[in-house]
Formats: sequence, structure tokens, C-alpha cells
Amino acid sequence: MPEVIETTVYTFDELDERARERARNWYREGLPHDDWHEFIFEDFEQICEILGVHLATRPVRLYGGGIRQKPCIWFSGFSSQGDGACFEGRYSYRKGAAREIRAYAPKDERLATIADQLQMIQRRNLYALEARATHRGRYYHEHSMEISIERSGDRYQPPTPNAEATVSEALRDLARWLYRQLEREYEYQISDDAVDEGVMANGYTFTGAGARFG
Repeated sequence: MPEVIETTVYTFDELDERARERARNWYREGLPHDDWHEFIFEDFEQICEILGVHLATRPVRLYGGGIRQKPCIWFSGFSSQGDGACFEGRYSYRKGAAREIRAYAPKDERLATIADQLQMIQRRNLYALEARATHRGRYYHEHSMEISIERSGDRYQPPTPNAEATVSEALRDLARWLYRQLEREYEYQISDDAVDEGVMANGYTFTGAGARFG
């Protein structure tokens, strides 16, 4: 014979701290969402364009059956040895990059340093350096990028001795910068403040012990 069981439920802000932590842990199990990093990637694409890095793309099938081109950016994280970020693409000199990057991200000294390094080495090579970055191996970090350098226009005039090392390090620094932005966003997504906001915005209810109800 059916029977009615009554349960008292609580909103998140009605729970005590111990129950809230259990509720947070439940919510974190579904984090981060699949698209949590998309705006970081979009920002990175804009930064690459300013610096003169033309990201390679790869075809990705859409749920509706179509195909779109997606930039070749990868990462893994955030607690294992070998975690990091990398990308594939071509780099060439872009006039005004150092000035534009400061206008785009005025407080980011690391990006300004990368732009200055590229500007300096390009000046020494008559602004003719070109580079190609490709991913190799099964890990995703700055050292999984294979970077080749050449001087366009005059094939008989080799790059200056330090050109390859300077450009390679600047591009690897760019990959490190990307990873740090991803790491910061991930840490924010799982922080107590962000989790509390998400739980309350969705109107979830819980038992007095903090177990999800319904």
C-alpha cells in the first residue's frame, strides 16, 4: 500500500556550513561545464592576431551534422606533471604589435614582454623572420610544440644566431600565458564563491545534511 513520506528541504543559504560543503561537493562533480574555457580561447585568438600569430585550424563536426573550423589550441590540467597548453600556427612580423598589445591588455606585463621580444629580434633580422609551430607527442604543454624558424625573402641570408631561440621562447611563453589564464579560470569556476552563486541561481534544494533533493 502506498505511503506518503514527508521530507523537509532547505535552500542553500538555510544550510549550516557542514551541510553547505557537502552541497558544494555535489555541485562541483558537474564542473567545469564543457564550454567553460571558450572565452579564454577567444581572447587568446585575438591576442595571437595582434602579435602576428596565425593559428592553424582543424575541422570539427557539429551536432547538426555540419562542420566548422576550430583553432588548433590544446591544453591539459590542472594537477598532473606535464599539464600545460600549446597551439599550432604560423608567426610573422606584424607592425605595431607591441603598441596594440598594450592597448588591448594594458595591465599584462607578460604579454608586453612577449611583444617586445618579438619586435626586437625582428628588427635585427629586417622584419623577415617567420616561424611555424606544430604539436608533437601525446602531451599538451609548451615543450610539445616543435618550432621552426626561417628568414623570408633572402634564402641566402640566415637568421641571426639567437633568432631561433628568441622566437621559440616567445611563442612558448605565449603558450605558458594561455595555460595560466585557463588555470585561473578553472580555479575560479570551482571556488566556493562561484559554486555558491551557481547553486543559488539554480534554486536547488537539499536535505538538512546537504544532500541534493529532487
